[in-house]
Amino acid sequence: MRSIFDSHQNLLLNMKWLIDLFSSSLGRKVVMALTGLFIILFLTVHLIGNLQLLKDDGGEAFNVYAYFMTHNPLIKTISYVNYAFFVFHIVWAIMLTRKNRSARGAEGYAITNTSTIWSARNMGILGTVILVFLVIHMRQFWGEMHFGTVPFKTYGAQEVKDLYTICADAFKNWWYVALYSISMVAIAFHLWHGFASAFQTLGINHSKYNPVINFVGKVFSIVVPALFALIPIVMFTL
Repeated sequence: MRSIFDSHQNLLLNMKWLIDLFSSSLGRKVVMALTGLFIILFLTVHLIGNLQLLKDDGGEAFNVYAYFMTHNPLIKTISYVNYAFFVFHIVWAIMLTRKNRSARGAEGYAITNTSTIWSARNMGILGTVILVFLVIHMRQFWGEMHFGTVPFKTYGAQEVKDLYTICADAFKNWWYVALYSISMVAIAFHLWHGFASAFQTLGINHSKYNPVINFVGKVFSIVVPALFALIPIVMFTL
């Protein structure tokens, strides 16, 4: 009986430790860093899939890729985890921003107004632009894929949803291509500061590795958003 009581008490203490950690400023920064790194991984995989849109095959490569991503149990589970991480990242960003502004006045997210990095001083604005884009983007594609009337195509013996046509139709609208491209610029600025900052928050901060992390972060923050933006621009001009 005593051992059960001790185990229950230890569990409560561990839960209190976790609650105290994630309700603290440091805990929120750790959550931001972890979810941010996961989102970086997601962007890489998502870009590889989206680049299939540029293949001159009538959309076959993209449709087959989309079918695999939406029917593989492991990928579907990871997708739901990704949605949760997106929500956590956004909610924690808002909480962290409000806490910092309350503590230090009207300042940017997790930094001081003396920062010379524009992206660091305006993470809140960049995050808002990205959030608006995500809402429209999810409605345009995810909502249409699950709740819209999507035609089917058959490749061999496989019948799949023709999601390529949904993308092609969306990228015929100049305003959506413009919104998409502007949002990629916002993501680029967000990554420019956030990539290296995530590693620093997690304690991966060493003079030997920092130059490599900073270089990879800068390259990633330019190349990945640029390739994302290139896809709708190319499809619009075709």
